[in-house]
Amino acid sequence: HGRQAALGDAIAALLDWTGWSVSREYYYNDAGAQIDRLAESLWARYQQHLGDEDARVPENGYRGDYVVELAEAFAAEVGDRFRGDRSPEAFEAMRRFAVDALRAEQDRDLHDFRVHFDTYFLESSLYDDGSVEATVASLRETGLVYEQDGAVWLRTTAYGDQKDRVMIKSDGSPTYFLPDVAYHMNKWRRGFHHAINVQGSDHHGTVARVRAGLQALGLPEGYPEYVLHQMVRVEQGGREVKFSKRAGSYTTLRELFERVGVDVTRYFFQMRKPEAHLVFDLDLALDQSEKNPVYKIQYAHARMCSIFQKAHVRGEALDPDAAALARLEHPLERELIKQLAQFPDVVARAAAARAPHLVCDYLEKTAGQVNAWYHAGNPSRDPGLAVLVEDPELREARLVLARAVQLVLANGLRLLGITAPQRMDREDDPSA
Repeated sequence: HGRQAALGDAIAALLDWTGWSVSREYYYNDAGAQIDRLAESLWARYQQHLGDEDARVPENGYRGDYVVELAEAFAAEVGDRFRGDRSPEAFEAMRRFAVDALRAEQDRDLHDFRVHFDTYFLESSLYDDGSVEATVASLRETGLVYEQDGAVWLRTTAYGDQKDRVMIKSDGSPTYFLPDVAYHMNKWRRGFHHAINVQGSDHHGTVARVRAGLQALGLPEGYPEYVLHQMVRVEQGGREVKFSKRAGSYTTLRELFERVGVDVTRYFFQMRKPEAHLVFDLDLALDQSEKNPVYKIQYAHARMCSIFQKAHVRGEALDPDAAALARLEHPLERELIKQLAQFPDVVARAAAARAPHLVCDYLEKTAGQVNAWYHAGNPSRDPGLAVLVEDPELREARLVLARAVQLVLANGLRLLGITAPQRMDREDDPSA
């Protein structure tokens, strides 16, 4: 889920940059079968904590050590009040405790990962306010609902789905897509007539049925839009790694960004198109050289900042219109100017395609050209290509170019939610 956080945040930033009015909303799945399994798992761990060695986590339950931590915290709050208690009251108390605790932890992780939302929407609210029941009633009025094998079905094939889908199972509980339909109806009524869902590729099977349910209720075909991403595999030395057993069978987002940094984590999550599988190479992520694309881009920005520090000039004070930019005649300068001029178009294409990786590709290529230009003016190579030459007219023109580089790299990184440091030390750079 860390990848969708980075992708969604960048897509929102790209749309905002290109003139859209954007609202970021997080949909909490705090109801349904998964939450029931979480409560069952917490119940078992709580009973074990109280000394019941026979209590067992369900086969399809949650086995990470975080559930043990939840049980300890729950016991500290309620004592042995629910010892051996399998009443609805006990499970509701555990469900609420687990959801609240995990939401608080998730909110902290997202905050530290620099992902912020305008609104938070609880799935449970759709049951509490009757939206799910109202959605069922509205769908029945379409004539597309029928009963078979004790379950309630929706004729989603009428809208292009491969087969009809169960809305309400034979035990009376709703399937996943029913509250999803209710949620998107709610979103439509709130005025969000263009919605983009950023979700894992494992949700692919729900797309057609959710859209079919919404079309049956009068919403347009193709609503909502989906950006589905592949999962992330963390590797080091060519082998998959897990940092801890707290989360069970996967690495947590916090474990990852505390190991390699938020900037690197965000960039790596965004540097491939969403539908591509992503191998998160820890060795590369930890590399403090230009092999690491994040370091390469940030270092190029820091180099431009260092030029202004040495020149005792503020970039904001430069007047591009007054500079003799025609003096920038070297091929490296010409190519760099052409590259910088592409930035607005790259951002527009990335926003339209919901593709932050296009910005990553652009920034890495730009940084390569910037570093080549910077190195070319090294005293050991061609000091005549340095920015801070004696010729005041050429010096000012190159300072304007350096300022343009600074702005493009900083803005590009900002769109990806990544910092643009003004200083980075590196021992192997004699010109730093």
